[in-house]
Amino acid sequence: MSIHWFPGHMTKAKREIEARLGMVDCIIELRDSRLPLSSRNPLIDQLSKDKPRLIVLTKKDMSDPQKTTQWVKSLSADNTVVIALNLLKDDTRKLIVEGVLKVMEPKFSRWKARGIQPRAVKAMVLGIPNVGKSTLINQLAKKKLMTVANKPGVTMALKWANVHPQLDILDTPGLLWGRFEDKDVAMKLALSGSIAEKVLPTEELFDAAFDFLMVNYPHVLLARYGYRGKDKTELLETIAKNRGYVQNGEYKLNDAMVTFLRELRQGDLGPMSFE
Repeated sequence: MSIHWFPGHMTKAKREIEARLGMVDCIIELRDSRLPLSSRNPLIDQLSKDKPRLIVLTKKDMSDPQKTTQWVKSLSADNTVVIALNLLKDDTRKLIVEGVLKVMEPKFSRWKARGIQPRAVKAMVLGIPNVGKSTLINQLAKKKLMTVANKPGVTMALKWANVHPQLDILDTPGLLWGRFEDKDVAMKLALSGSIAEKVLPTEELFDAAFDFLMVNYPHVLLARYGYRGKDKTELLETIAKNRGYVQNGEYKLNDAMVTFLRELRQGDLGPMSFE
């Protein structure tokens, strides 16, 4: 089963990104720390080619700390530096600039050998929708340069921003695949809020989320909803009862389902990692 989701502005953005790659020294790739593999777009590998890359695992506060630490280690490689951040609470400006300068060290050495004078690094920010690109740039610049919203598809154009004496940033719209051959990947992206909720049926998303939590984080259902059982309908009835989702003496299970998925996406159930 293939799931299609590729708004027209993304097709245009991909062409413009390819055209401007020659203008940048390195790539800052943002991924969701809850799903570092599923939030990695294969297109980015094609686009970034052999440029130095700083991978930033965002939303660190929403992911399982132990798993995030493991991902930072496993994703690190030659020409690639990996850091995990809570963009709003960590010293984002300092850590990003340090990461960029570290991954650029080999290129700096080549510049020096060729007699090229030091200048601000030009970096392109890439990532899937709703992963924190605009938030990152606003934190770097210490002021609001980009529109921020908790939904995919907000940043529509390519924009340059001088965010630090040593760093110029090119922001880009979030890029997703034209189609998802792996339904499990699409499910994780939908549960994290990286693709529109309407792409997959609400009930299907709920079933996947419930099954995942029962295997990996069953305690969050007790902590958030006071539910100890293993039945999906019972959980929805518990949520409906607690939230007052009742009409004509019957529980409004769909409202409970929507609430559950929204709170999961927002991190209200506690830190967890989907992979």
